[in-house]
Amino acid sequence: MAEQKKLVEEITSMSEDFAQWYTDIVKKAELIDYASVKGCMVIKPAGYALWENIQKELDRRFKETGVENVYMPMFIPESLLQKEKDHVEGFAPEVAWVTHGGLEPLQERLCVRPTSETLFCDFYKDEIHSWRDLPKLYNQWCSVVRWEKTTRPFLRSREFLWQEGHTAHATAEDAQERTIQMLNLYAAFCEEVLAIPVVKGRKTDKEKFAGAEATYTIEALMHDGKALQSGTSHNFGNGFAKAFGIQYADKENKLQYVHQTSWGLSTRLIGGIIMVHGDDSGLKLPPRIAPVQLRVIPIQQKKEGVMEKASELTAVLKAAGIRVKLDDTDKSPGFKFADQEMRGIPLRLEIGPKDMEAGRCVLVRRDTGEKIETPLDGVEKKVSELLEQIQNDMLEAARKHLAENTRVAKTYEEFCDLINNKSGFVKAMWCGDQACEDKIKEDTTATSRCMPFEQEQITDTCICCGKPATKMVYWGKAY
Repeated sequence: MAEQKKLVEEITSMSEDFAQWYTDIVKKAELIDYASVKGCMVIKPAGYALWENIQKELDRRFKETGVENVYMPMFIPESLLQKEKDHVEGFAPEVAWVTHGGLEPLQERLCVRPTSETLFCDFYKDEIHSWRDLPKLYNQWCSVVRWEKTTRPFLRSREFLWQEGHTAHATAEDAQERTIQMLNLYAAFCEEVLAIPVVKGRKTDKEKFAGAEATYTIEALMHDGKALQSGTSHNFGNGFAKAFGIQYADKENKLQYVHQTSWGLSTRLIGGIIMVHGDDSGLKLPPRIAPVQLRVIPIQQKKEGVMEKASELTAVLKAAGIRVKLDDTDKSPGFKFADQEMRGIPLRLEIGPKDMEAGRCVLVRRDTGEKIETPLDGVEKKVSELLEQIQNDMLEAARKHLAENTRVAKTYEEFCDLINNKSGFVKAMWCGDQACEDKIKEDTTATSRCMPFEQEQITDTCICCGKPATKMVYWGKAY
């Protein structure tokens, strides 16, 4: 058991230093390594397997709504980026520029894409001619570059992986419907697959995407009480279409501008999984996203028949569709248990000589530590049931944490006290004036996270200025 203790000691306690706990886990669980370029990361197999599972499930859900995958170039000519004024101003501080091709200076600088709105618009202007060409429902899986000053693995890096959907529609109504449809898709994915409950709503104008008419978001609450913007969906109206000249002939043969949307979700969700579910022993992965759902650990594996039985059980579970891995290394059982827990594998199966004699094995849940003795006959059915139970219990635990750390403020004094001395979301009324948003951020460092779709009338007046309130807002400190 000394080895098990040592492995856990290498992870800083989250109550002692949450930021260091997070860094310890992403390194110790071998999710990433640091790259030679500051602010960039190497995503190792364990981390990339999580992204592959996210990508696979999201891609399936996208395609069910009619979305097709495409791929746009990595480079954007400066003149193209300049076409939408608000958009370029929003991204200017984060843009990386290519100035040379080989040894020759380029006639025009090329931007390494921070996002691809301008590329899609340039493509659409030649692709869309008639109402019959609409809608265009495209998505691309790619990496983007944003020259962030402060970085942290998965949460904020200079290059990260994501998907960005870009759609074009004939009417404003169609664009708005798609914007909300994709936000709802993200929310369902987070809850059903990642066991992360979210708050859905609209961003304030101050916080919306550069160039968008409206931005909608899903906000999740991390274990330390900070918010994580986990996915966004933007309605661009026809602003980009006017800037790029994207028009189509309607059924009356009159030229109209298209209405566009964009929506994206990135590898920062892996950071969300870590910070919502993890504990001082390491990762805690929901079964539906876990690359390995169960690890088989033989006890006294040199004893006759133990490895054979462990291999047999592994094959049975694999045939039942369970993502299973046999730990046949020569490490001690204590080390293997700690390693399985640190990597967040939802279940482990222990099998030794005494278990074989009794015709049973021991299943141990990562989320609760509960040990369940179960007959070897029909073990695959028990494992499937437990994995489903773990998935549901992890979602309920996260929902409980969200509910317990969402508070209501009726006065500015109460609001500031909650933001500064408690963790989590604070619900409070707002007049709609950006000056109040700015003052709240200056006084507390908290920002508006979203104006939720499910509105409440907490008071009649703005929490900050006392003028008539127009919206209830979720406020909080965020990553």
